[in-house]
Amino acid sequence: MKPLEKIRYGAEAAAFFAFMGLFRILGVDRASALGGFIGRNIFYRTVITKRARSNLRAAFPDMNDDAIEAIIVEMWDNLGRTVAEYAHHDKMTAKGPDARIEVVNLDILERAHAKGKGIEFVSGHFANWETMLHAARQYGYDGGYVYRPVNNPYIDRYMVRQRTSYGPREPISKGAQGTRRIFTLLRSAKAIFILVDQKTNEGLPVPFFGRDAMTTPAPSALALKLGAVMLLVTNERMEGARFRMTIHEPLTVEPSGDHDRDVMALTTKLNASLEAVCAARSSAVMFFGGPYPPVCRRYVS
Repeated sequence: MKPLEKIRYGAEAAAFFAFMGLFRILGVDRASALGGFIGRNIFYRTVITKRARSNLRAAFPDMNDDAIEAIIVEMWDNLGRTVAEYAHHDKMTAKGPDARIEVVNLDILERAHAKGKGIEFVSGHFANWETMLHAARQYGYDGGYVYRPVNNPYIDRYMVRQRTSYGPREPISKGAQGTRRIFTLLRSAKAIFILVDQKTNEGLPVPFFGRDAMTTPAPSALALKLGAVMLLVTNERMEGARFRMTIHEPLTVEPSGDHDRDVMALTTKLNASLEAVCAARSSAVMFFGGPYPPVCRRYVS
């Protein structure tokens, strides 16, 4: 890093870790509540809200302004809570008397596991998206998670350490090398965790909210090539720092004999499934600019 970059990143990291320390002292519930307050009252007033407002109007042209604003406020509340909850990943349990993650449809996961193939857990930035990683590991599913490194290297190291301590042990960066690693893990019947609503300038133009959006075909291509099971996982914030994670039936297509056509069909089905979750608005979905026009996501990069 250049000297000015070190100073800037160092200052950002100092502020971030100070907040993490405060959130840790407060305990998970009060930290989550404070994060939500900051989201509703500070983040909401940033210029990024204009982008969310514009995308919501594009996605739901018949929705009135009051309903749009209510979604945006809820969205910021959730993001603020999610940031605060990074200080309490050790509390995000799916088992035990005080489990904070309720897992729905475990039988679907058990049937998928019985096939002896790799499993792709695909999701979007819903509620606290990190809880999918924690719950999966607690139920014995390990492997790798695909992520985009945070620009600040000090904060990125902290976030990777949190995920690998309580979730899958292997972080996988995007790119060709990452795709090869995913291939290896799936072929070894391991699990892969990927949020498929990230921004991409490459891929396939696949419909999303009435428009074609550049969408990564990698999850579909790998599932078809390796026989891996693709499971859509969605997440809802129930109350405070408690969640309901729902496992959906595997996403499949009837093979046509044309691999490219099948990849397109499966990717289209995946986008349609994500759109349905976004349209339901049950998880205060983020509508910032990015991968899909309009995007349904929860993380601003």
